[in-house]
Amino acid sequence: MSQPMSREAFEAKLRAIGDARYHDKHPFHGMLHGGDCTQDQVRAWVLNRYCYQAAIPRKDAALMSRCEEIEMRRAWRSRIEDHDGSAGEEGGIARWLRLAEAVGFDRRYVASMTGALPACKFAVEAYVRFVRDATLLEAVASSLTELFAPKIHRDRIAGLLRHYEFADENSLAYFRTRLDQAPKDVAFGLAYVLEHADTAEKQEAAAAALIFKTDVLWAQLDAIYGAYVSPGVPPPGAWAPGEGLKDVDRHG
Repeated sequence: MSQPMSREAFEAKLRAIGDARYHDKHPFHGMLHGGDCTQDQVRAWVLNRYCYQAAIPRKDAALMSRCEEIEMRRAWRSRIEDHDGSAGEEGGIARWLRLAEAVGFDRRYVASMTGALPACKFAVEAYVRFVRDATLLEAVASSLTELFAPKIHRDRIAGLLRHYEFADENSLAYFRTRLDQAPKDVAFGLAYVLEHADTAEKQEAAAAALIFKTDVLWAQLDAIYGAYVSPGVPPPGAWAPGEGLKDVDRHG
């Protein structure tokens, strides 16, 4: 039976997965951050990414339902509040809808997910099911894409502010907030995975879970790119430019 890697070597392996597979490498993000997206391509991204944002609290609730230790539930539940918000406190979902309004959408249209791409919906639901059905270690490991999130948020803030008129501190509040939240979340998740992946088999399972999550994120961008960039063929029922906009953007 093979021996497990040291904690240091295993963490390096997890970070190498992100270096190779995180969705900051996708060409759509190069376009977005470089100012090369049209207004409608930005809108398509905001609309479809909402599917993922809205699913995060459901994913975290599914994970918490598996936790028998009260300390872990206490540590994890802040993630739900971060996205759903709490009494008198706006959450990440509401901040994302602020971004949707800034690019011209009626927030009710975005929240309905009516025009979202099927592939984005399927990828997100696959992630929720994975967290619900896999081992708790694998479920936590799948969250470790947060290791790589601060860089993409910083690049996104800088790129959007530089290139797009809609970008300001109000519309980009989601990304500013995640710069503080993500490191806190990932510190707990990484410590948990490094401690509990104590056999070679468990380490391989945790690494595979992280790869699965990078695939979920990449698949969403593939769908957006194919529908709205090249070849630019959205499937039936998907959002078409001009739909779901605020009246001022539709008629102004």
